[in-house]
Amino acid sequence: MGSTSSERPAGTRDRDIEGRARNARPRDGLGRPLPYGADGVERQPEGVVRTPEQTVAEAQALLDAGKPFHAHEVLEDAWKSGPEEERALWRGLAQLAVGLTHAARGNVTGGARLLRRGAGAVEEWASQAGRGQPYGMDLAGLAEWARGLAGDVERAGASVDARARAPRLCR
Repeated sequence: MGSTSSERPAGTRDRDIEGRARNARPRDGLGRPLPYGADGVERQPEGVVRTPEQTVAEAQALLDAGKPFHAHEVLEDAWKSGPEEERALWRGLAQLAVGLTHAARGNVTGGARLLRRGAGAVEEWASQAGRGQPYGMDLAGLAEWARGLAGDVERAGASVDARARAPRLCR
């Protein structure tokens, strides 16, 4: 999909190239749908298989650009395509990115909840796997960041700047 979307004919569903229902509305930088025909941010392709190192680098670049929704999509690809023993790790990291997305959109309750859920997930994975820094990521530091941001969001009761509050995945 390009940066703009044409009008959808009335009574039809958006479909991907394989015929599956998929919303083709353009999205803003936080993944919110925009009206058909509006300029939007290029969406991440789905189902891309990357090495863990490529996943971390691409997700970090998107987080640094203030696009946590898009980083979540990259992390979700790793969750769905990675080895079974790492799926909980990638799912937890995707939850952190989605938590930041919701916090940036002003969803205080949902953002804080997802940040804490992701923090717990990466800590649990690290404990069970005996790996606190897979692929150079600082899981304890990410959990601390997430819980701190969740508290800040709840205290302020307002949205955050996704770029300014983006985590560092690696030390």
